[in-house]
Amino acid sequence: MEGKEIKVRNTTLAGGTLSVCSAIVGKNEAQLLEEAEEIFPKKPDLVEWRADFFEQIDHTDAVLRAADRLRKKLGDIPLLFTIRSEKEGGKEIPLDEQEKVALLKKVCETESVDLIDFEVDNKQEDIQELQQKTQAQDVKLVLSFHNFKETPSENEMLSKLEKAKSYQADIGKLAVMPNDMSDVLSLLQITQTAEKNLDIPVITMSMGTDGALSRLIGWKFGSALTFAVGSKSSAPGQIPIEIVRQLEGYLSHEN
Repeated sequence: MEGKEIKVRNTTLAGGTLSVCSAIVGKNEAQLLEEAEEIFPKKPDLVEWRADFFEQIDHTDAVLRAADRLRKKLGDIPLLFTIRSEKEGGKEIPLDEQEKVALLKKVCETESVDLIDFEVDNKQEDIQELQQKTQAQDVKLVLSFHNFKETPSENEMLSKLEKAKSYQADIGKLAVMPNDMSDVLSLLQITQTAEKNLDIPVITMSMGTDGALSRLIGWKFGSALTFAVGSKSSAPGQIPIEIVRQLEGYLSHEN
């Protein structure tokens, strides 16, 4: 299938190739820049700003200023902007859904952010509004699903990624919590199935201690991105970027 890779600045996201994202979760601009300074030498392929941690998220000017300063600090490393919803593991924020969508649209209008993340189970009209905005501004749209309690059935997991595709997302993302190792296998199976059958890249991971394995080898099954700790963890089971890179070396070359 064509169109299964996305290029963002100098980073190409595609299944079968390891790309690493590190999140920054600072509560204020100074903390964000400090984390970015710490992460930069570790050379992640992508940085995610988890803006639901940002204490001034209800001040649009403060968000846009911080995004601009991050862009300058990160150089050519792509920046993913995420306001993770509370129902899918994010922090409580003083914005209602309409205000959140308005902020995401404002962020798209800057040249600071390269991708935005929005949950695939949000209102259809909000997703379509953001899809139109990201397309107009040449920002990539990641439509995601997170379940911190369990791993849904394989059919349900695949349907979430298919739903992302139906909304014309650039990338579909799936993160689930395993109860045992068979759940991790299910996640990897769905990753492989989606990578073969969908014409957009997918990002998948099983969370927690058991799920950490998927963060290390998921790219071999078709996941286009893994999340690794550069400064501070943003989800359970994330592994330091240095370890991920080291294992990549073993898995990428014949001994």
